Amino acid sequence: MQSSFAIPFLLTPGRLAIDSVVTFVVSALVAITVNAEAQAFAATLFGDARSESNDRFHFNAFLHLDLFGGLCFLFGGFGWPRRIGVDAGKFRHPHFYSVLTRLAGPLGNFLMANIAGSIIWLFTVMEFDPRVFKMLMGVNLMVGVANLIPIPPLAAGEVLSALGFYGGPGPQAKLERIGPIAVLALVAVDRLAGLDFLASVMTPLVVSLADMIEI
Repeated sequence: MQSSFAIPFLLTPGRLAIDSVVTFVVSALVAITVNAEAQAFAATLFGDARSESNDRFHFNAFLHLDLFGGLCFLFGGFGWPRRIGVDAGKFRHPHFYSVLTRLAGPLGNFLMANIAGSIIWLFTVMEFDPRVFKMLMGVNLMVGVANLIPIPPLAAGEVLSALGFYGGPGPQAKLERIGPIAVLALVAVDRLAGLDFLASVMTPLVVSLADMIEI
């Protein structure tokens, strides 16, 4: 994908363009809002409706911000929203619908990336600069792909937890508490130590998806 920034976009001191940083921050806020609201919509659709839905459907990115998820954006170019509360006991098929609810987050990000891709195509035809939407597409793809990491609060980890892969309620609750710290630590060490392991695994997939969308 041809653009003025790399995928994943990483905040590197001394090599930051203000317009790119602002675009990245806005794209990150959009990505976490889409991820969180998609999970909330799926949970409501499958039966976990709330009489007071403002804790879910407020479309305010700042209310969806998670401390560790936000820091992860700074180190790794991806992150996650504050965990959406889900009462699986209200689902007709608790395990199955819990899985679908958690997967709705990254699916929402992939959908947003495709919408951004359509706007990129339109802007290209009209000879407008599509850099903002390229960043939006790249960040949403990065968030979607990062959800393949099997550690809560990322989707793959939530799915495995819902299926009982990590044991009973006790171990699952513990993992939900330490998972965000573990992911942030993994990303920070990978970045600061110059290992670039995550980038070497995730970036080719993200770039391939971006190229497919832009065809």
